[in-house]
Amino acid sequence: MKYDYDLFVIGAGSGGVRASRMAASFGAKVAVCEDRYYGGTCVNVGCVPKKLYVYASQYSSDFSDSKGYGWTSGEAHFDWATLRDNKVVEIDRLQGIYKTMLGGAKVEVIDGHGKIIDPHTVEVAGQQFSAERILIAVGGWPFVPDIQGKEHVVSSNEIFDLENFPKRLVVVGGGYIAVEFAGIFNGLGAEVTQLYRGDLFLRGFDNEIRDFAAEEIAKKGVNLRFNTDVSSIEKQANGTLTVNLNDGGVIEADAVLYATGRKPLLQGLGVESVDLALTDRGYIAVNESFQTNVPSIYALGDVTGGMELTPVALAEGMALVKHLYKGEPCQVDYSNIATTVFCQPNIGTVGLTEEQARATYPKLLKFRSSFRAMKHTIGGSDERTLMKLLVDGDTDKVVGAHMVGPDAGEIMQGLAIAMKAGATKADFDSTIGIHPTAAEEFVTMREPVSD
Repeated sequence: MKYDYDLFVIGAGSGGVRASRMAASFGAKVAVCEDRYYGGTCVNVGCVPKKLYVYASQYSSDFSDSKGYGWTSGEAHFDWATLRDNKVVEIDRLQGIYKTMLGGAKVEVIDGHGKIIDPHTVEVAGQQFSAERILIAVGGWPFVPDIQGKEHVVSSNEIFDLENFPKRLVVVGGGYIAVEFAGIFNGLGAEVTQLYRGDLFLRGFDNEIRDFAAEEIAKKGVNLRFNTDVSSIEKQANGTLTVNLNDGGVIEADAVLYATGRKPLLQGLGVESVDLALTDRGYIAVNESFQTNVPSIYALGDVTGGMELTPVALAEGMALVKHLYKGEPCQVDYSNIATTVFCQPNIGTVGLTEEQARATYPKLLKFRSSFRAMKHTIGGSDERTLMKLLVDGDTDKVVGAHMVGPDAGEIMQGLAIAMKAGATKADFDSTIGIHPTAAEEFVTMREPVSD
């Protein structure tokens, strides 16, 4: 049977764009449809604008610290509209680049929402297209629980574009998105309260890192309230919000951000028309080759419920099209994937947490260093940095690396390469450090600690 396309991709986010471009470069006839964000969550309402806002939020502490270095200036003033509108211009530019890249790769770009009609047909804006294979790469969407007053909150999609800067912000959630936005708005000058229903935020990260980060974030002025949740939200006549808590407490706020997780964006996708199998968590179920229970339909990225990271979606897209059009094994190595939480200070991590490592390696060795960064000795900040390495005592192999401190993500990328290559603690020890840097601490930790 002759199809309109060899591959029809639903969703032009990181994974969809990579798969589309590479498949076309391998000779496939490809189309991609998108109804909202070219570039996906990352470019539009995720990594890119978030990092821009992180940069903006750090200037307040830089201005303060500069006085110790002899700089004097007038009182700093932050203008929300300038940041917000400049961000819009930059995102528009990036969206254009993504569309241009697809066109340059000879991928047909179709504007509109894609709906699966049958195993080989997708409908977009009333028009149907046939394809030998369909790839679902629609990503996820912020989830807000069904509480009284839900209509008054914003998610991580809307928080970038608020009309007015919230002088009092409540952030609900304990994942990396909640932690990052609490730090952003705190740095921009808002009074921020972060609520999390659990004992400590960033579940799944190394416990010592979580504790240390909580101390540093609180020192910077974020009001952290754990074991606390929202019972209801009421909007007042003057536009402010009254946040009622499950412990009987009340917080007055100008905005409430819910960062309580994400769910796969399946609405209107037509999964029921082909009886597409889902996992017990509601994600699209795939095998090791990203193939669903319908042989002609594939899925990758956030919609499958794996590691919700842009580089992972890119790797999955690359692996899939090499498998389909080059005959290569469909393999993505998910071990030792580095990640960063852009809170303030940053968290960088790669490999196993201490808890995971102790359960795996009976002779685990821990190396740790905590210090006040050189920059702060004159600048005056009391911020501290924590670094730790976890080593298998039997093989000397480094199995985990963690950091809380400035530029943790930049530093951790290099360590991820070393760990991917199987570096041992002896390799770290024999590496001459770059002095004076914080990063050199990772090659100068000599004695293991007992705790």
